[in-house]
Amino acid sequence: MKTIQIAHSPDADDIFMYYAIKFGWVGMKGLHFENQALDIETLNVEALKGTYDASAISFALYPHIKNDYALLRTAVSFGEGYGPKLIKRKGEKLKRNFKVALSGRYTTNAMLFRIAYPHARIVYINFLEIEDAVLEGRVDAGVLIHESILTYHDALEVERELWEIWQELSGGGLPLPLGGMALRRSMPLSRAIDLEAMLTQAVRVAREHKETLSRMLLERDLVRIDAATLERYLELYANDDSITLSPLQLQAIDTLYALGFQHGFYAEPLHVSDYLIPTHYAALRQS
Repeated sequence: MKTIQIAHSPDADDIFMYYAIKFGWVGMKGLHFENQALDIETLNVEALKGTYDASAISFALYPHIKNDYALLRTAVSFGEGYGPKLIKRKGEKLKRNFKVALSGRYTTNAMLFRIAYPHARIVYINFLEIEDAVLEGRVDAGVLIHESILTYHDALEVERELWEIWQELSGGGLPLPLGGMALRRSMPLSRAIDLEAMLTQAVRVAREHKETLSRMLLERDLVRIDAATLERYLELYANDDSITLSPLQLQAIDTLYALGFQHGFYAEPLHVSDYLIPTHYAALRQS
């Protein structure tokens, strides 16, 4: 039996979108799946090394791995009026060159932040440590991601929403691309097509059975948040728009990559539709 390694973050949306596979609700004949939960920047770095067959990544990383990985259409997270938050201690004013903690060099929020605040002094730390770093004064500000955008300490306040930065940079009207999944290109095409379909079905089944799956995740202590916060969080980042990329989401990703090229983050412009798995070959194979 062939083993497929799937890496994802330990935050609730990734856990939710993967665990229909882990619990055996969805699968593929002849394949065994092993999962690894790692923080998002570790996932990005490991994707640069080609470590896992399939991996959650920040959308901003993808142009750096496009030759080795295809971008999947499923298990995507976008912000729509919300997203990562730049926070600081209440009442403090940030200087032009303020010191800020970000969750990783290759994250989408880091790229947008660096465009908006070119003079900030950046340190990269694990996303779970950012809130404490701000509270303790080790940094002037930090960008919160994942569940922490809902649960941060009341001694902190939002300086700016990354959603606002995205709207200004993109021209408005597009969802904020945050994270997706990538699949190793060395995988045979027929298997890649079937695997993307299975992963899509896993997210669809998770959504269809959200209450049952959420309860199972909570009972097994697989998520870091309580039931009410989980409900809110899943509607933000593991919702019906996470099942498969829409034309508007594809436009948003292209806009992100155009901004990255314009500001020197990428060597060339990129149109994401050129790097998706060519699923039309499945119909040709069966004709």
